Amino acid sequence: MTRPVIAYKSDPVRGAVWHEIFSREAPDLCLVDWEPEGEAAEAPYLVAWTPPPDLSRAMPRLQALFCIGAGIDHLPVHELPQSVQVVRMVDPNLTASMVEYVVMAVLALHRDLPFYRTEQAAGRWTPRPVRPATERRVGLMGLGVLGQAAARALAGFGFPVRGWSASPKSLDGIETFSGGAELGRFLSGTDILVCLLPLTPATRGLLNRDLFARLAPGAGLVNAGRGGHAVEADLLAALESGQLSGAVLDVLATEPPPADHPLLAHPRVVVTPHVASATQPAGAARQVIQGVRAHLRGEPIAHAIDRSQGY
Repeated sequence: MTRPVIAYKSDPVRGAVWHEIFSREAPDLCLVDWEPEGEAAEAPYLVAWTPPPDLSRAMPRLQALFCIGAGIDHLPVHELPQSVQVVRMVDPNLTASMVEYVVMAVLALHRDLPFYRTEQAAGRWTPRPVRPATERRVGLMGLGVLGQAAARALAGFGFPVRGWSASPKSLDGIETFSGGAELGRFLSGTDILVCLLPLTPATRGLLNRDLFARLAPGAGLVNAGRGGHAVEADLLAALESGQLSGAVLDVLATEPPPADHPLLAHPRVVVTPHVASATQPAGAARQVIQGVRAHLRGEPIAHAIDRSQGY
């Protein structure tokens, strides 16, 4: 019996881990490294962050594309036949690392770390009053797997946490809002805003001047979603006016940014190079194994996206 073939197109170092796991845990499946010809090009399954150009032509028998990360906004989904399922990665390790990052960023803004970095560089010793976490409202935009986990973790510190998503969600102990009609109420009075939204046509440029104006004066911003969520000129203007007191950004519109990018040098901005969360190869490989086996049984693949929503 011929084993189903999964083509792997990503980092070769991580690929060694993938091959080891498939060999040990999925001898019924055949993982091959991507080549533009041969069995990889004829495979019904592809694992990739950056698929080959003209994917439908490159892999005419493709049935499912497994993205190596949680976000799929960079993939040519609109170019693929409706019969091809697109699956995003949902890995417990990825979730844990995102929660760590969000908690770190929120606490940094809550305890004025950007301000103290500037004071330290200037040789000044300027203590500020400490505001209790119970008096600092944190709002999360995006209540998927990552957002819900981050919301629960932040609530554990005593922050009053609220969440907003495109469709209604219910989360114990978290005040939730949904849709455009409730966005204003969600933003009003929010002291630290965290963006974990997927990037879609509806969310592109959502972090803009009008949105910043609805937050509490001197609010903080954490963007660990996508650089395309923010209008960077509006973000800089809000920082200069004091409407935003600081920001922690893991994503920018252009990555890597030019060395003279104004956000890199801004004294009240912390920029990290898109490292908030990373898929661990072992967990990712096991998710793909489970997904392929489910598909072969005629069952739905977990975490396949809804194309009408874009995530």
